[in-house]
Amino acid sequence: MSDARFPSVSVPDDQSVQAREHWFEHEVRPLEPALRAFLNRRFPTLVDQDDVVQESFLKTFLAWQRGRLTSVRGFLFTVAGNATISLFRRQKYLVALPVNELSAGRVIEDDVNVVENVCSREELALIATAIADLPERCRQVAVLRLLRGCDCGDIARELGISEQTVRVQLSRAMKKCTHYFRERGLSKEGKR
Repeated sequence: MSDARFPSVSVPDDQSVQAREHWFEHEVRPLEPALRAFLNRRFPTLVDQDDVVQESFLKTFLAWQRGRLTSVRGFLFTVAGNATISLFRRQKYLVALPVNELSAGRVIEDDVNVVENVCSREELALIATAIADLPERCRQVAVLRLLRGCDCGDIARELGISEQTVRVQLSRAMKKCTHYFRERGLSKEGKR
């Protein structure tokens, strides 16, 4: 007699486990180098590539098990692209700083002007929003130059573009940020 509180658990037989392993090793695993090359080319600043690859493998495997998979390669690459975009969206406003790089200004002391502290945080949030609104390549260059302090040569090597392109993208980013602030009446020139 079966108890509804304790549903029966089916234990997979050795043949089904072997079939799944065989499918994965012959259909999905060979696509890994092409997937990594795709991620490197499309998302050159992606740091967590291993996580994206593993998540893509898992979602592809689960889709295959449910019988919803028509093209392994197409599904795998689409999942990887979407997972990377989701990862960037989650990280859009976060800038990882080691604890030893935090400035002393982040600690509110009794003699610090609270209004001034709040204003500087609002300004930082506006700058982050302005950078987040930039086109992808401009944003990549701006983050590497302005937030990480990389020089144009390092940025060019990291993104696989020329130094001239870095300078052009940085100039565009600065113009777009200036325009962003002018539209909101926040630049000195906009207050004339």
